[in-house]
Amino acid sequence: MSAASRAPQRSNRATRAPRDRRVTVRRRAALTAGAAVAALLVTACGSGGTSGGGGNTNFVTGTDGIATAAEGERAAAPELSGKTVDGKQLDVADYKGKVVVLNVWGSWCNPCRAEAKYFTKVANAYADKGVQFVGINTRDTNIRAAQAFEEDFDVPYPSLYDPTGKLMLRFEKGTLNPQAIPSTLILDRDGRIAARSLSPLSEERLLKMLKPVVAEK
Repeated sequence: MSAASRAPQRSNRATRAPRDRRVTVRRRAALTAGAAVAALLVTACGSGGTSGGGGNTNFVTGTDGIATAAEGERAAAPELSGKTVDGKQLDVADYKGKVVVLNVWGSWCNPCRAEAKYFTKVANAYADKGVQFVGINTRDTNIRAAQAFEEDFDVPYPSLYDPTGKLMLRFEKGTLNPQAIPSTLILDRDGRIAARSLSPLSEERLLKMLKPVVAEK
């Protein structure tokens, strides 16, 4: 083969290389994101855990497993928006000015089912007290299963549909972030994370988290 006939082949390989590198980068990014979601959900339906990240976390975890942060040391919740289980659009930021109870759940999670009746009861009791409950449904690849859960327990509040756990990954490490299923967070009226539980809640423990934040002025 002549030198002239070989030259175009070298050129083709050179032009393909950048595209191949871009594909490789995208694949690595997808694998990294998938691994992060998998690591987060390893604790699914566990009995609780401790905060991720190191350094000064600015919160205290009590013997009951409820972690709290003082008013001046709270981290802002990340942007949480998207389609709900019933197909509507929701943005948690729209509830600023209210105390927000965020509950991460899955229809496949037995502890989530055990605590659901308490969330329904307290959500109804506090509906006219400046409190908004919002669920984050995760790992339900069949949305009908999530809808059936809400119907079974007469859930009176909306839930963001997050089957891959992407919304949970928006919380920064070292903050009061959700790390288990179920997890519950209380956001103060400024959208900051005031309290967290990484285990299923009874009515008593849910109210123990909620009442101090509601009482804040």
